[in-house]
Amino acid sequence: MKIIVTHISPDLDAICAIWIIKKFLPDWRDANLKFVPAGERLNGFINTNQVIETNGRDEVIHVDTGLGTLDHHQSDSPKTCAASLACQYVAGKYVRANPEAVRHDKWKYKKEAMERMVKVVTEVDHFQEIAWQDPTNDHHDFGLLNILDGLKIEKPNDDKFYVNFGIQAFDALLHEFENKIWAEDEIKNNGTVFETRFGKGIGIGTINDEVVKLAQKMGYLIVVRKDPRKGYVRIKTRPNIEGNQNPVDLTSTYEELKRLDPQAKWFLHISKKMLLNGSSKSPDARPTKLSLEDIIGVLEKI
Repeated sequence: MKIIVTHISPDLDAICAIWIIKKFLPDWRDANLKFVPAGERLNGFINTNQVIETNGRDEVIHVDTGLGTLDHHQSDSPKTCAASLACQYVAGKYVRANPEAVRHDKWKYKKEAMERMVKVVTEVDHFQEIAWQDPTNDHHDFGLLNILDGLKIEKPNDDKFYVNFGIQAFDALLHEFENKIWAEDEIKNNGTVFETRFGKGIGIGTINDEVVKLAQKMGYLIVVRKDPRKGYVRIKTRPNIEGNQNPVDLTSTYEELKRLDPQAKWFLHISKKMLLNGSSKSPDARPTKLSLEDIIGVLEKI
């Protein structure tokens, strides 16, 4: 039997380490979970300084407890936690087992996503979030750490529930981080930067819609994405923020694009900051025949 052991009332670090093992070591995907008092080990298992320990027919991995290979409590380094140790162990095993796969972008994005997630978990495990920008702002309370703390109040002493919930959340976060890293690459390598009288814009032909939000966060005033598969177009400019009003109005762009391609179906948001030609919410919209370059040309004259 394969068993993963961690401490009672597992924290974000312990749950992340368990997720990494179950996610990236196929033989451990269905491993049983056991919980021990903090710092202790499963009965019958002494510390062998091996990640996988055996006792009879059982194989056990201790994480964040027991002072073993995947427990960081014998170190005072703020850059180490159980999740970071699990990440290093799993990445090494994956590379050795899949030498061809690691040469492809899919693994590159997944590995970087896992490492960036673990970096946040490590900061949280060492209470470094007190140094985050505006750390008392309510938006931080929507993070996984605070949700986990709330669950422990709502469902006290339900350790397996916390872990299972955390595994689902980390699965979702992995997709989000992979998408973000891919979007970063698209913006850097495939974006067409253009100038308007209001500021810089960028146009990108990609199926990754994350580029629209991310490019605005990076400071681009106008972002246009054209989906190369479906032909859909999204044009967004930064929203009005209290104390920082955005002067861009996409009404003239909307009228000009309709004139150039009257068959396409465009939707101008009431804010005049978003202009859409088809989307996942409107799959029957007629996509424009205009190229990304044509649309950028219109936006340059806004």
